[in-house]
Amino acid sequence: MTVRDAKVEDVEQINRIHNQAIHEKFKVAYLTPWTEDRCFEWFQGHDSKAYPVYVAETDDRVIGFVSVDPYRPGRAALKQAAEISYFIDRDYRRRGTGKKLIEYMESKCEMLGIKTLFAIIIDTNEASIKLIKKCGYQKWGHLPRIAVFDTMEAGHLYYGKRIII
Repeated sequence: MTVRDAKVEDVEQINRIHNQAIHEKFKVAYLTPWTEDRCFEWFQGHDSKAYPVYVAETDDRVIGFVSVDPYRPGRAALKQAAEISYFIDRDYRRRGTGKKLIEYMESKCEMLGIKTLFAIIIDTNEASIKLIKKCGYQKWGHLPRIAVFDTMEAGHLYYGKRIII
């Protein structure tokens, strides 16, 4: 497995992996799958020099991706904090792909000017919670019952880690 900068040609595979999480419910707060155009728009909004997207690849197949997004854009005092998101193809979960992607992103933080990373996780997503804790993130907050999936409610957990001291 290798990790590399995501390319436009990867958008179809990134979208496929992202939509797996949407279909599984309680993994992300989106309720309807993204179109490829929507994913392309999301991808275009990620400047590789500030908020990159990286993919994990095996045998020329994208098996996961990680990205960072600004926290509360426009608020200069928060510029060095970013939200990390990661998605793994369901056929490649529990094989170290997520951990490798998170660690890779962390290794780029100094170059990106990011001192703090945090993940916002649906509180029923036990696999993601286990992974982020394994990577040394600590629980910083909980917003209970703010996500509604049909008739079921779930909360958002905030896990954070200071990358550059």
